Amino acid sequence: MSEISVIEHIHSMQHRWSPQATGQFTSLMHDLVLSAKIISRSVAKAGLVDILGGTGDVNIQGEAVQKLDEFANDVMIYRMIKSGAICALGSEEAEDPIFVPKETAGNYIIFFDPLDGSSNIDVNVSIGTIFSIYRVTEGEYFNQDDLLRRGSEQVAAGYFLYGPSTMMVYSTGHGVHAFTLDPSVGEFLLSHPDLTIPDAGKYYSANLGNYSKWNDNDKKAMDIFNNDDNYSLRYVGSLVADFHRTLIYGGLFAYPADNKNKDGKLRLVYEAAPLAFLIEQAGGQAFDGDGMRILDKAPKHLHARTAFLFGSKAEVAKYRAAFK
Repeated sequence: MSEISVIEHIHSMQHRWSPQATGQFTSLMHDLVLSAKIISRSVAKAGLVDILGGTGDVNIQGEAVQKLDEFANDVMIYRMIKSGAICALGSEEAEDPIFVPKETAGNYIIFFDPLDGSSNIDVNVSIGTIFSIYRVTEGEYFNQDDLLRRGSEQVAAGYFLYGPSTMMVYSTGHGVHAFTLDPSVGEFLLSHPDLTIPDAGKYYSANLGNYSKWNDNDKKAMDIFNNDDNYSLRYVGSLVADFHRTLIYGGLFAYPADNKNKDGKLRLVYEAAPLAFLIEQAGGQAFDGDGMRILDKAPKHLHARTAFLFGSKAEVAKYRAAFK
């Protein structure tokens, strides 16, 4: 593992690609990393203190809110506002965005899923935090509708994975880089520079429990992999964990729309767009159920959902061929 910390890496990337940078982005990333350290510490001791189980509340997505979910959301909101770098933020857990008063606002917008996969908290499965960052022109006035931006406009995206080790994977549009938290020094250190997804893989990932609800094209596409002995099925049910495996080993992830979730189930702004940004930067591809590139897709509202297909070029091409 390299001795380069994530903040040092961000500084070097800014110097190379944005020599006129003001330091706001570094400040934002510093507080984002601090948030992840706080959340990671709480995840690691979830079985020892009273942060397991549901709160009894339901979020905007209609899902039961977990105690650790609520904690992670509060940490993210507090630290992002304290960074002084944002003018607005949106959380997957909250119905409405938060706008920072103009006198203390920065030039960035951040969207995040504070604890993706939180339904797996009680059974100790890897979970994570997904983030997506956009930049606004200094002094620009905007309202809630102006937050509805295509994923292609992102200036950075990434996730923190809370598993056997805590990892950060991020991109500023110049490749994908991964860092592992070294608990002995309390820093994320560069462990996987310039990550690329293999052009082809041997794993595919999908919730086959929904197979009967899919349309005929998605069934036909999935049967290509179900009936090929060269592929093995791997499905965690925690998106950030399934994404990380696919990024490292290659292959395919598919979450089609179905007759219950006609637009798809995953969130475009908080999940699909940032992960599509990463997979493309790593050399892969990401589409929705109609064959549209995820990064070209404009959200109709902040909690819009989408079908989501991503992975290695070879497997994505096989899946999409079933639609022709």
